[in-house]
Amino acid sequence: MRTVEGEARRALSRLRRSVEKARRELGVLRAALEEAEGGDFPSDQYQECDERLAATTGWIGEEEARLRAKTLRAGGLEPSRLRRSSEGGTTRGWER
Repeated sequence: MRTVEGEARRALSRLRRSVEKARRELGVLRAALEEAEGGDFPSDQYQECDERLAATTGWIGEEEARLRAKTLRAGGLEPSRLRRSSEGGTTRGWER
C-alpha cells in the first residue's frame, strides 16, 4: 500500500531528476549555440536560466528535508536527535 508521504518523496525525486536533466540539456544547448553564434550569443540569459534551475534544485532539497522531518515527527522521533550516518550501514543512512 502506498502512502501519501511515499508518493510525495517519489514525486520530489522525479522532480529533482527532471531539473538536473534540464540543467544538463541547457548546458548542451548553450555549448552548441555559443559555438554557432559566437559573440551574438546571449550568455547572460542562459546563466540566469541555469541559476533559476539551481535554485529550484535547492528548493527541492529543502522540501525533502521538511517532509523527512515531518514524517519523523509523526512517527514519534525528533529530527534533531538523528544524524546522518557516514557509513550508510543503517536503514537509509540515518541513525539515532
